[in-house]
Amino acid sequence: MRRMTLEQGTLLNGRYRILDILGQGGMGSVYRALDENLGMEVAVKENLFTTDEYARQFRLEAVILASLRHSNLPRVTDHYVIEGQGQYLVMDYIEGEDLRQRMERQGTISEEDAILIGASISDALAYLHTRKPPVLHRDIKPGNVKITPDGQVFLVDFGLAKLVQGSQTTTTGARAMTPGYSPPEQYGTARTDPRSDIYSLGATLYAALTGVIPEDGLARVMDNTQLTPLRKHNPNISRRLAAAIEKAMDAYPDDRFQNGDEFRRALLQSSSRTQRLMDMDVNISVTPPPPGEASTDNLSDKPPSTPAEAISQSLTTSVARMRRRMKKYVSAATWASLLLLAAVVALLWNRDNLSPASFLPPSVAQTLLPAMPQATATLLPAVPLETPILPVEPSPTALLPSPTSTPIGGGVGQIAFVSTRTGLPQVYLMDAIGNILGQITNEQDGACQPDWSPDGLRLVYVSPCREKRSDNAYHGSSLYVINVDGTGRQALPASLGGDFEPDWSPDGKRIAFTSLRDGYYEIYMIILENNQIIRLTKSQSVSGAIYARMSAWNPYGTQIAYVLKRTGLSQIWVTTDGDVNLPKPNEQLVQSGNTNTDFLPVWTPDGQFVVFNETNLAGEAPAWLMSLRYEERAAKQAVRLPIDQLPVVDVDFSPDGFWMVFESWPTITNHDIYVSSITGANRQRLTTDPGYDFDPVWRPTQPLTP
Repeated sequence: MRRMTLEQGTLLNGRYRILDILGQGGMGSVYRALDENLGMEVAVKENLFTTDEYARQFRLEAVILASLRHSNLPRVTDHYVIEGQGQYLVMDYIEGEDLRQRMERQGTISEEDAILIGASISDALAYLHTRKPPVLHRDIKPGNVKITPDGQVFLVDFGLAKLVQGSQTTTTGARAMTPGYSPPEQYGTARTDPRSDIYSLGATLYAALTGVIPEDGLARVMDNTQLTPLRKHNPNISRRLAAAIEKAMDAYPDDRFQNGDEFRRALLQSSSRTQRLMDMDVNISVTPPPPGEASTDNLSDKPPSTPAEAISQSLTTSVARMRRRMKKYVSAATWASLLLLAAVVALLWNRDNLSPASFLPPSVAQTLLPAMPQATATLLPAVPLETPILPVEPSPTALLPSPTSTPIGGGVGQIAFVSTRTGLPQVYLMDAIGNILGQITNEQDGACQPDWSPDGLRLVYVSPCREKRSDNAYHGSSLYVINVDGTGRQALPASLGGDFEPDWSPDGKRIAFTSLRDGYYEIYMIILENNQIIRLTKSQSVSGAIYARMSAWNPYGTQIAYVLKRTGLSQIWVTTDGDVNLPKPNEQLVQSGNTNTDFLPVWTPDGQFVVFNETNLAGEAPAWLMSLRYEERAAKQAVRLPIDQLPVVDVDFSPDGFWMVFESWPTITNHDIYVSSITGANRQRLTTDPGYDFDPVWRPTQPLTP
């Protein structure tokens, strides 16, 4: 029997080309391979065996495993036996980091992430344990819980899975014992059952929340030791969650949760913020790994310990990662699934365990002028409206859209923003960890409200802009276009009243903007080829309306969301889908009542949600971040995103949708630029200058050629 690992380039079964080894154990190895028939990456799990009976049982179990379909389980797509060599399962290759890597990177995970991870795996176990025959995993531990770049949770490594036949389990393979994670009955010849997996999942969550592997189950049942109460290691964990995990880890199976559904419900009930998920049939997601952090090619890789290492790792892994993502189209369901996420993952990660480089998207560009090919969609920066907003904590009442991979890969790691650090506002460029790369504008009367061309080579901005205005209106200003290196400044046709709030269309041919050229605020569009100006809104045709402002293109260039002020309230409206060059009817998206006002709309990168700010007319509330799914606009009801630290305004998304950049002033006086994941976690302050820093916009990027 061969016990050596397969070499890179080996072709298995005439189909699977070995790319590298992902992990290795006594039972064999796990490989990343290329399915040459389908042109996709897969994981190949190898088990070594010695008998014909072993091989026969493997074939039986492989057929059952291949029939499994669950959102938290990888698919088994093929299986075969090579005589005298080994048995092989071919499964989906799950990109991302495993829970062990996350623990190494962070020390411990948040209570919310633990609840969601536990609920997701419990749901998978409930599915496995109710198959006919039931399937036991028998090797649940942090290394076998995978978290993808879009926050999906998977239970992986089914090489030790067993089928339960009546009162017996099949005898294929050796039992895996991982001290601290394996239940007492998994040692020796005692019978394992679904409660054995419950124990291992509880132990996994215990370790993830405390950073300590729990006492061994066999030693506990022999009275040689006792389980240290979870809250003794981490007193910040709620009593209800600690009690649920400790019950799952009871040394005696009869005293544990008896099935996955029981454990899932106990986990979700442990927090008021997750109770709403108990009876929902949803695909829960958790905080995704920061771009560049998770090793996707070798499970034994250590996370970077310095910013330089993080940048290097991000650069070396981004090409393969973006190539894979470019082959996928944006899924509305992905965003919708994480409408259920933000209510439970808004806590910040431990900053002591994170370097600023953790927030660099793939393909970080450190130079002022990286090569930027052809156009892609970008989004409008958002700016606060009329009422000064104080950082008051609201009670979270709503949910958040989810990140997703997009055809344009990741951002190039550069952000344009406006700063008064040298006096008048000017447009600057920085990278995603706050290093200033250069000053782009040098306008005598100041410049602000930048927005990128979709190819990332030029910016449109507003001047004069002598100060940051809370109402975002710059009367008497004009629009200018400039190259990112500060050359090629060009004035667009101006009006006496003023043009401001520009938003470049995704096709690069048009710029929507607000203008006073007819005496009151309306939204216009300039066609850059011939400087033709077209009026897009006529607010006076809407009963009680005063003006239309703050335009935001959807990613397809077919609609514009905007603010219509009507009867004293600012409301989010949208042009109906179609050619915006033609006169279009409009519809109201949101009804926020008689005391709240809405502003600063921006579309998510998949075009499925409109995100905007809301505050009350009295100015007593912070700038809440709101979200409305466009397909559900008939209800005209948005949900409030439970961001812990407010205000969060001027929101713009990274091109891959995982991150958002925004302006905030938690100290009330100092306005700075921040970046975070779209759940509000991993928040990092990028600017610290005592001047005002505002109007951030993420630079678009272009996919590499496959």
